[in-house]
Amino acid sequence: MKRLAQQKVNRFLECFTPEDRVLIVINADPDAIASAMAVKRLLWRRVAAIVITHVNRIDRPDNQTMIQTLGVKLVGFEHVDVASFSRTVMVDSQPSHHPDFARIKRFNAVIDHHPQTEFDADFQDIRPGYGATSSIMTEYLFAAKIKLSARLASGLLYAIKTDTHNFERQAVQEDLRAFQLLYKHANLPLLRKIESAEFKPEYLRYFRYALQTFRLRHEKIYVHLGEVVHPDVCVMIADFFMKVQSVAWTVVSGICKDKLTVVFRNDGIRKNAGSLAQKAFGAFGSAGGHKSMARAELPMDNVEALIERPTDTRIIRWIVERVEGKSKS
Repeated sequence: MKRLAQQKVNRFLECFTPEDRVLIVINADPDAIASAMAVKRLLWRRVAAIVITHVNRIDRPDNQTMIQTLGVKLVGFEHVDVASFSRTVMVDSQPSHHPDFARIKRFNAVIDHHPQTEFDADFQDIRPGYGATSSIMTEYLFAAKIKLSARLASGLLYAIKTDTHNFERQAVQEDLRAFQLLYKHANLPLLRKIESAEFKPEYLRYFRYALQTFRLRHEKIYVHLGEVVHPDVCVMIADFFMKVQSVAWTVVSGICKDKLTVVFRNDGIRKNAGSLAQKAFGAFGSAGGHKSMARAELPMDNVEALIERPTDTRIIRWIVERVEGKSKS
């Protein structure tokens, strides 16, 4: 394993020269942020400049606290002159995962733990068995014999905890090994500070609405929140309802920026959320994910073509029909 990690990190570093200006592109969440931090540390003093850019809004309190506490410098993708960079790197995602990634015609390096899609890059390291991209990046850092700062170790540790849901979701032995390596270098009080920032006070109204309107069918809880300030509100509600006894699935939806987002969670027992999301909604937008967690994003133009006068009641009825029909097929 050490030899393989050494080979991988050497091949990755060979993609860059001291004159390169490197753009690291992410769809920001804890795993993507920590992985980008790791890439920046690997390339420190090896290239001329490094910038981390994100394509999404960063509204979740834990993500905001992570960025502030760890001192991560990020630039919105809309403010980046892509042409001024000679090399581009993507971590914790792949070029087809977000429409804004199309601004970059070709990525030089892509490192990810999501299922493989088709793309061309000088360097690819895609490991869908891993629970987090940060576990891969931890292997790179130790193979390169880099001394980890407490902030970097804490960020990577938090990312692994988050993406594996404290090892309750998909994880492999390598994730646990990375966790153990990072633990001795991390700042645990700093880690607790990030973990404690779960949601903003204004998000409480969504919890109240969800508790008043949820539907329970065949061990599945369905909630449609209507308009939401950010799709990650659906994630918070879905994770919350998974704590209810006897609930095996949660399916939570909301509308944000002319898109209907549907978030799936399950207990991981003989189930596949990614497959169900694709079967139920893949024909109408982007859909997929892992066994225990997935999401679908559907343009509202598509939804309006499928549902006459799509009120909240009609939308949740349609979602239930799609999920129940496909989960039985």
